[in-house]
Amino acid sequence: MSMEGLYQTYQPLLCSLAYRMLGSVMDSEDIVQEAFITFNQLPNSEHIENKKAYLCKIVTNRCLDLIRSSAKKREKYVGPWLPEPLLDIENSPNDPSQAFLQQESISTAYLLLLQQLNAMERAVFLLREVFQYSYDEIAEILGKSNANCRQIFHRVKKSMEYHPKKQPSISIAESTVKEFVQSILNGNVNQLLDLISEDVTMYSDGGGKVRAAQIPIFGAAKVVQLLLSLTKMYTGKFTIKYTSVNGLPGLTLTLDDHLQYVYSFAFNGKQIQTIYAVANPDKLRHLQLEDSI
Repeated sequence: MSMEGLYQTYQPLLCSLAYRMLGSVMDSEDIVQEAFITFNQLPNSEHIENKKAYLCKIVTNRCLDLIRSSAKKREKYVGPWLPEPLLDIENSPNDPSQAFLQQESISTAYLLLLQQLNAMERAVFLLREVFQYSYDEIAEILGKSNANCRQIFHRVKKSMEYHPKKQPSISIAESTVKEFVQSILNGNVNQLLDLISEDVTMYSDGGGKVRAAQIPIFGAAKVVQLLLSLTKMYTGKFTIKYTSVNGLPGLTLTLDDHLQYVYSFAFNGKQIQTIYAVANPDKLRHLQLEDSI
């Protein structure tokens, strides 16, 4: 297979792996580009039997290096950290090779759970749980023993408290998000309180670059008060667009013709349990670039 063929075949998978590892769209794209350049420069690349596994090995190890080198930077991050949002993911339900793009494992809530794992745990878990690699393949990619990888996976699997069954269908989630926004715009507090959990939490990621809450906002009363205050403050200045954010219904908010926020949600049954708002301009830059093309 030619390099162009390899790129077209494996680029989506590799970007998906890197994004889940890093939570950064732009870093993921850079690492995948570098991986193909590195592979192309190998003197014996045509003799590598499992090119997919080899490319995964390059990408995974680059991600591990980046996670370790940026650990101190993450510790100094101002306010809550959220992953860079992915909008309008193209699903191919009839193509099994694209299944990794359709899973709940791309949601904001799931990515935040992954971020609680150390770099090696994250790699083992993703390669096994999401990408369905065998333990022998994972061991080869990570340079560890089969038994060690198996042990890491089972330990992490027990610690991952994610319950996709509590999530509503896409159509119900989409309807709830739209009702939620309309209730805010109409100032309908009672309807808002029906749509969100009593213990709802809102995270705002401004990264110290723009004005945003530097601590999570807990509880329905405080979240509603904040949202209604912001709506009143910016009345007539913003535009809302409903879209898919990390594979689930979400929205973007444009203020004075500039993308200001990307919102995603996690649910408990039919109620909104968590609200994620990304406002850090560095994390929205890839979306601005897409719009300018």
